[in-house]
Amino acid sequence: MGLEFDVPDYKKIRVIVDTDAACEADDPFAIAHALLSPKLIVKGIVAEHFLVPGSMQRSYDEIMTILDAMDKKVPVYHGQDGPLSVDSKESEAVKFIIDEALRADEKPLFILCQGAITNVAKALMTEPKIKDKLTIIWIGTHGEAPCKAPFTEFNSVNDIEAANYVLQSGTNIWLVPSHVYITVNIGLAEIQRRIKPCGKIGEHLFRNMVDYNNSEGAGWTQGESWSLGDSPAIAIAINPGCGHYHVGTAPLVLEDTSSAVKEDNPRIRIYTDVDSRYILEDFISKLELSC
Repeated sequence: MGLEFDVPDYKKIRVIVDTDAACEADDPFAIAHALLSPKLIVKGIVAEHFLVPGSMQRSYDEIMTILDAMDKKVPVYHGQDGPLSVDSKESEAVKFIIDEALRADEKPLFILCQGAITNVAKALMTEPKIKDKLTIIWIGTHGEAPCKAPFTEFNSVNDIEAANYVLQSGTNIWLVPSHVYITVNIGLAEIQRRIKPCGKIGEHLFRNMVDYNNSEGAGWTQGESWSLGDSPAIAIAINPGCGHYHVGTAPLVLEDTSSAVKEDNPRIRIYTDVDSRYILEDFISKLELSC
């Protein structure tokens, strides 16, 4: 059927999706959402590591699987092989981020970060001039300080050095902390009923979720539901008002991922909630209309 509407050109934005796509099962949903959304001009997708050796390549391969399932052609770039302390080289993802940020274009550039923030940190370190030429939406940290970590926050712990570098960089950051992103809940039964029938990508999203849910790495989950915690990065880019936010001081991330106060840290946008119904229904509706 397809979408019977378009987005006025002046409202469209450039986006780069930065994703640890093979880490668990929520990233693929967010990637698909971005690719289905006419407001977002997806300039490229960059693979992020998740600390495990070889994880960046696994993320790259999963991105390619998603593009194949959706019959989409988007540039994909290899990112840093590990955290800043491990990989000092400049990856093709970093070069792409810098080139896109410096490119003359009236449309604003957003980087939608769904994992460790190593690629963006390395790009900012390599070319500081890009600081004022992009907006970062990051799914990460436990949010405003002081906050004792209720659990180890995965995206920040995978490169705490990179997290603090970006948070202290003065870049325009929209932060989606853990107590917000965990609220985008969906049942596996709903995924089977509404997403699985939607062609090759629907089948992949469902099977990938079920396989991960049954794996040893998913021992922390509830069993028949999931938090699509990366999806707010996409939804907020489409509609920044799909949640409440305020401007506060960027946290300092400690080794246990607690948020500590650092008075001279820059002020950033911090989301305090998101509309999970809007996020899920927007994605599922676009998916259903596309198949």
